[in-house]
Amino acid sequence: MTIRTVKFDTVTITNEDINLLPLGAYEGEVILVSQPEELSSVFEEIASHARVGFDTETKPVFVKGHRNKVALMQIALPSKVFLIRLKTTGITPEMIDFLQNENIQKIGVGIRDDIKAVQTLKRFKPAGFVELTDLTKQAGLEVESVKKLTALLLGFRISKSAQTSNWEAENLDPKQISYAATDAWVCLKIWHAIIKD
Repeated sequence: MTIRTVKFDTVTITNEDINLLPLGAYEGEVILVSQPEELSSVFEEIASHARVGFDTETKPVFVKGHRNKVALMQIALPSKVFLIRLKTTGITPEMIDFLQNENIQKIGVGIRDDIKAVQTLKRFKPAGFVELTDLTKQAGLEVESVKKLTALLLGFRISKSAQTSNWEAENLDPKQISYAATDAWVCLKIWHAIIKD
């Protein structure tokens, strides 16, 4: 299988143009995972896919010098998104196997920061991670944020209003769930938009 990036006529988009686009979000099945014993079947299902969208969320810090631990890991399949609450599940052997599996492409934006965040909980040897912006640069695109890539390549605007919310809250609200699922899902959609295989 040869993989090549698609070349695009339009390589950037302004914030003004993004604001004219319709608001979009992931509307499929979302599975919220809070218990470690649920992870075995979750990662069994994920392992049947060659590539997934990947992202993490951390509660923001408003005090200098303080850092919160990563609270949520989002893994998007084509028609399902898993939101794994790391604060309650911890990092399990199944999760480590996934993070070290070079046969599953884990596609995201700012993926190095996501890897670093998870490694503060437990060390692992990352494999199979794909930084989307490396591919979009190869395709000649001049935008790097998930928001701009989604607008340019998928034709809709995503809300970022829940980005700085409390990801350690006992219960995530519908806005947080939608935001987190959408962020991982669009990474998979963007990959398909820029790759011809």
